Amino acid sequence: MTVGDLLEAGYLNAGAKLTFERPRRGEKHHAELAANGKVQLSDGQLFRSPSRAAIAAVGGGSFDGWHAWTLDDGRTLDQLRQQLLDEAAQQASETPSEAEAGNELFTPAERHEQLKRARELVDTGKPPTLTVREFIGWWGALRRGYLITKQIEAELANHSLTTLPNFEKVHFDSTVQLVTTAQKEEDGTDEDTPPSPLTVDKSALDDEDEPETGLTVGNLPSALSEVISVPPDATYEQAITLMVINDYSQIPVISGRNLRGAVTWKSIARARHAKPDATFSDAIIPAREISYDHDLIDILPALAEFEFVLVKDQTQKIAGIVTASDVAAAYGSLASPFFLIGELDQRLRRVIMRNFELSEVQNHCDPQGQRGVSSFDDLSIGDYQRVLENPTLWDQLGWPLDRKVFGKRLDEIRIIRNDLMHFNPDPLPDDAIQKIRNMINLLREYGA
Repeated sequence: MTVGDLLEAGYLNAGAKLTFERPRRGEKHHAELAANGKVQLSDGQLFRSPSRAAIAAVGGGSFDGWHAWTLDDGRTLDQLRQQLLDEAAQQASETPSEAEAGNELFTPAERHEQLKRARELVDTGKPPTLTVREFIGWWGALRRGYLITKQIEAELANHSLTTLPNFEKVHFDSTVQLVTTAQKEEDGTDEDTPPSPLTVDKSALDDEDEPETGLTVGNLPSALSEVISVPPDATYEQAITLMVINDYSQIPVISGRNLRGAVTWKSIARARHAKPDATFSDAIIPAREISYDHDLIDILPALAEFEFVLVKDQTQKIAGIVTASDVAAAYGSLASPFFLIGELDQRLRRVIMRNFELSEVQNHCDPQGQRGVSSFDDLSIGDYQRVLENPTLWDQLGWPLDRKVFGKRLDEIRIIRNDLMHFNPDPLPDDAIQKIRNMINLLREYGA
């Protein structure tokens, strides 16, 4: 939700005076609401985000502008925002949607109240703590797909909440805490951000061409699963015993919160081979530290050099370790579905090419010519779906199958495919791979 939404709904009027007071600093900053729904500072700067307006007014820092800016009557922008959200929640409860009839733990209206309670707990110093699995369950989600993630982010933003660590960047069973957002300056500009109503229009987000996102270090199970370490004054026997009983190939050497390096089977062997009376410190080698939210693909060079990296959590504490075998397993689990999706794509394209003229396909998939579909190779799985859902074109196939049932399954596979393309960090449902295999087998049976 934006300040402009409050203006459009009649909760604010253009020209409304806003004040941001900092009593301890003896500061008082003034602004007003411009006709375009932006916050205008006294120097003329315009900001869509009240938080960025607060930062600019002060000249730096980090502020929740929704709670910082007040009207002449003492109400904050957040109080007005909550009134509008309450109204939307009431309307949602009176007109149940399809989503409410689904598998969501809370209806949109109930979830709004749940998030309000969470915000109250955060404000009283008792932030809710739960696993990622439990958290996304509030939205009835079983995995962190692109669409549901954007919806969650939008609804959290309505209450100035976020998770620590970022729920997208850690393992599914890792624990996160709901905290207030201290709005971060992303690039110093006042770019528009997507609207965040009570419930998000998922169709507006359903875009096959949405930029792909990758796995992060924290998505791996071992990244934040605690780490066993030894101090710099440890003995060989202590380190070796811990490595043997835990089946480790290496163990970090940590003093307090400071990483001193690591010892490995190789470093111990080399130290003792070079000097039979080598001390434990002779076996300590440099170790690489990586933040949990680092892109997984970017640590491959470090893994090639060190064979492992140590992972820092959101507090900059060493919280886990990731090895080359961990990364190989993560990417290996993604490989099989990708290969199957690739085969399915080829077989569906073959069906379209063998049974329809390119002009027919263009008329259904790119009637205005805006996408530049000039060959069958330009088609996406969504295009295959549009062609095969057309009754006239379906009849041309002559398949003794029900078009609607076939189309429904193809749509399910499209959603699976989109999740894969966005590198959803969570395992596919048990039946997802089988759905793809079954569709491939069906297409083979009909000569594709």
